Amino acid sequence: MQSTVGYAASAALVTGDRAPVAGDSLFASVVYTEADRAGPGDYDGSGFAERGAVESDVGVGRDVGFANSKALDKALPHAFANIGSTDAGQPDRGRDDVSASHLMLDMVRAREVFEASQDFTVGLEEEFQILDPRTLSLEHRFEELRDAAKADEHLTESVAGELIESEVEIRSGRGEGFGDACARQREARVRLFGLAEGRGLLLGATGTHPWSTWQEQRIIDTDHYRRVEEGLQYVARRNNTFSLHVHVGVRGADRVIAVCDRLRPVLPELLAISANSVFLDGRDSGLHSARTQIFTKSFPRCGVPDRFGGFDAYADYVNFLVRTNSIVEHTQLWWSVRPHHSFGTVEVRICDAQSSGDASIALAGLVVACAAQAALDHDDGVAFEHPPRRLVEENLWRALRYGLDGKLIDLERGEEFPAAATTDRLLAWTAPARSSLGIDPALPAHNGAQRQRRALAEGRSIEDIFQAEVEETKRTYAGAEVRS
Repeated sequence: MQSTVGYAASAALVTGDRAPVAGDSLFASVVYTEADRAGPGDYDGSGFAERGAVESDVGVGRDVGFANSKALDKALPHAFANIGSTDAGQPDRGRDDVSASHLMLDMVRAREVFEASQDFTVGLEEEFQILDPRTLSLEHRFEELRDAAKADEHLTESVAGELIESEVEIRSGRGEGFGDACARQREARVRLFGLAEGRGLLLGATGTHPWSTWQEQRIIDTDHYRRVEEGLQYVARRNNTFSLHVHVGVRGADRVIAVCDRLRPVLPELLAISANSVFLDGRDSGLHSARTQIFTKSFPRCGVPDRFGGFDAYADYVNFLVRTNSIVEHTQLWWSVRPHHSFGTVEVRICDAQSSGDASIALAGLVVACAAQAALDHDDGVAFEHPPRRLVEENLWRALRYGLDGKLIDLERGEEFPAAATTDRLLAWTAPARSSLGIDPALPAHNGAQRQRRALAEGRSIEDIFQAEVEETKRTYAGAEVRS
């Protein structure tokens, strides 16, 4: 195979002896297959490159970087000629796409992506439940929504599948900053909610569905998710969860690892703020984030990562996983914060989906501010004592169990503090970054888990509580004005 990586120059496709670098284009116009994604919660090709029109290999998202698949077929070597659609967006199921995923497991090439990345670009991913409006139970109608979205030139670039047929995700694509990403995401929201309503569907946004059982759900039919199910079995089938993921561009390979390292103890705090999955299997779970228990605490290479200290140590670990046949896709590193090899970003994946669209935007703004502040602190040489994972895990348990109603531990002082103070603490820490980026998140006084627990204490049924959450989702996600 020629030394060609999964991105190309915006003016021309570069192949041959020199491996193209992300700087050849505006922001690494990534071309890769569905094997490069390993949900739950990856971009599946829309990512942070400029929006394009090459159909995803599995027909559930949009790849980027080229105006048409014929030009791509001619310009790239034979190994890549079949990337993209084969017939009206139908997948080419005859090609083995696993080898393409190894492009982003080549850590030399991954380093090039991070070295050429751009600071503080932003991308948002929001996952929704597809609901029967009469029963509010999960409905297996993702493919119908996906196919209908192809008629909308804006929405077709944003809609993607996530593990089960009763879930749909929208992605902002690359925003030059937080405001740009929010504008893109709001437009996609309105279009998706309108599309669902026109087909007699509602969309929900809690971290778990309150009563639809995992046994009733079906894994979407793609090569990638068949591999996920085959590899993880019950762990994958049990994972009927919904989340908010935030990508933040960070330039520099060692720097991106420094940001991930610094955000490790912040993860439980963001989880406590975002907790929104109280009910599961038709009953009160007793938790504030049941999603975290059934996904983050169950998937391999998930939750709080080790501290790596630099890109070389991180690359050594990834190479070990590849050498020992532990992973075939870089996004099989399911950590709650991770470097994304294709996009040159730090991806934060700890947050439950938010019932309120306004809360989701505010939470995303706080996440962006945390990542940016971590980068600025690294640049300024701010001293920080990185806690061992076992201590961060203690806070993670407290966050998923008690949310903002409990206590967390100040790991520097070894003292408890009210979790309700977490938002103010993070706002104080991120003040310089927020000032620089113009981010002022208006987080609600109580999060989704608190709101639902108070309603339960007042004697309301799970069904009534969830109906109120779905109504809030429709009101706040579908109410924005669509850009022309």
